[in-house]
Amino acid sequence: MLLNNSRPFATIPSPGGSTSPRPLKHRWPMASLGDLWIVDFGDPYPGEPANRRPALILGPPESFGTALPFVIVVPLTTTDRSLSIHVEIDPTDETGLDETSFAQCELIRSVNRIRLVHRLGNIDAVASTRVKSIVKTLLDH
Repeated sequence: MLLNNSRPFATIPSPGGSTSPRPLKHRWPMASLGDLWIVDFGDPYPGEPANRRPALILGPPESFGTALPFVIVVPLTTTDRSLSIHVEIDPTDETGLDETSFAQCELIRSVNRIRLVHRLGNIDAVASTRVKSIVKTLLDH
C-alpha cells in the first residue's frame, strides 16, 4: 500500500498486537534481464506453472533497481510440447539447468521478488531475442 504516494508501507503487527503502517525494507533479490531463477509459483490454477521451477527474467531493466517489488518472468518446463511459442534452452554451465527446458512465452507473468528462490544462470543472446520476439508477438506489439 502507498501512503502519500511516496514510500511503500505494509501493515505489520507489533509485539503489543496493534497494527500500523511501517516502511517496507527493500531486501528483494536483484535479478537481471536474461537471468534464470528458481521461482516459487505456489499453488496454481489449471494450466499455470506450479511450485518451484526455473523462470526467465524479462523485466524490469536494472535501471529500475530493486525499487519495484515485482519482476516479469516466463516460466520454464521440461515438457516438450512442440509449440512454436516455446523456446528451447539447453542445459549448460551458463544456464545452470540440469535438463533441456522450454520457455513458455504464453505464460508471461509478474511475480513478487520474494518468490525468487535462487539464481541458476542466464540464457544466451539468441534465446533471449527469440523469447522477446515471441512475447512481443503475443502482446501484439
